[in-house]
Amino acid sequence: MLSAVPLLLAAVALYASTRAGVLVREPALGLAGRPFRTWRLRTEGGGRPGAWVRRCALDGLPQLLNVLRGEMSLVGPRPEPRTDHPERLLVRPGMTGLWQVGARSDLPWEEMALLDRHYVESHWLGMDLAILAKTPRAAWEQRRA
Repeated sequence: MLSAVPLLLAAVALYASTRAGVLVREPALGLAGRPFRTWRLRTEGGGRPGAWVRRCALDGLPQLLNVLRGEMSLVGPRPEPRTDHPERLLVRPGMTGLWQVGARSDLPWEEMALLDRHYVESHWLGMDLAILAKTPRAAWEQRRA
């Protein structure tokens, strides 16, 4: 698995800097509002390694476990513990999505919600493949910023 090496390196760096557990589970709503817990790397208190892991967008790699379990998809709206936008619950939450490959977190919440809504209303395999293809570059650009 291609993501195993960066995930392992990030986990080792985080553990070395904190001497604490590196995985955390956070509550989220899935398809049809079903609650589940997402996996993430613990970056708080991780000093420079934690900041580096966040900047490189490696903290979400453990969510591949959620994808394998069918709780998440590779592409979709980001998982949230609650939502004021019920249309987001019509699809599985994803590890990446439209606003992550566009302006990343530079957008106000309202615009992110509009992009999520656009995805829910018009997603198709070609759109998912395009988002997946743009994700590494978006993560790289965020890292350089």
